[in-house]
Amino acid sequence: LTVKGKGGHGATPDLNIDPVLIASHIVVAMQQVVSRIAPPTVPTVVSFGRFIAEGQTNVIPDEVKLSGILRTFNEEWRAKARTKITKIAEEMAQSMGGSCEVNIVPGYPFVVNDPTLTNNLSLFSKEYLGQRKVEELDMRMTAEDFAYYGHEVPSSFFRIGTKTRGKEVTNLHTATFDIDEDALYRGMGNLAYIAYRTLEELPD
Repeated sequence: LTVKGKGGHGATPDLNIDPVLIASHIVVAMQQVVSRIAPPTVPTVVSFGRFIAEGQTNVIPDEVKLSGILRTFNEEWRAKARTKITKIAEEMAQSMGGSCEVNIVPGYPFVVNDPTLTNNLSLFSKEYLGQRKVEELDMRMTAEDFAYYGHEVPSSFFRIGTKTRGKEVTNLHTATFDIDEDALYRGMGNLAYIAYRTLEELPD
């Protein structure tokens, strides 16, 4: 989102159209997409992680740039949400004397795990890794490009734990992120075993 106004001195706000204020209202207004517009049964997240206003302590800029994400588990609702986001941003800016250019780049679809395939992968992984080392995870709103496969053919997405016992866990997308590289060997072994067992189960 690019919010445009009329910059000027911070001490003369009456002579300006403040894009920082407009952008702030847009960020807050976007939360109604989740709380008041999205179907309550469809998980939805709207978050902004980038808010760039290149003014100074006493200088209001001409424009502000916002970047964020839209995540959901329903593609039909995703299309409607894009329209709602655009409408809210444009009309909020206009109501405050400015304008807003909206560019929503289509992201990844949601991950679809085929139930039969996923059940088999779970069973085979328990055979290889051990019963206690395979568990079902809650839904996550993070994105994954693997999702494209699941919308075309039966597929299943799973995670491999990379924590080193006794070592502090560092989260993904942080400067301190690291993994136990032994997990790569366990992961490759598990995938090979899954392939072997899958072929073994195929009818003659």
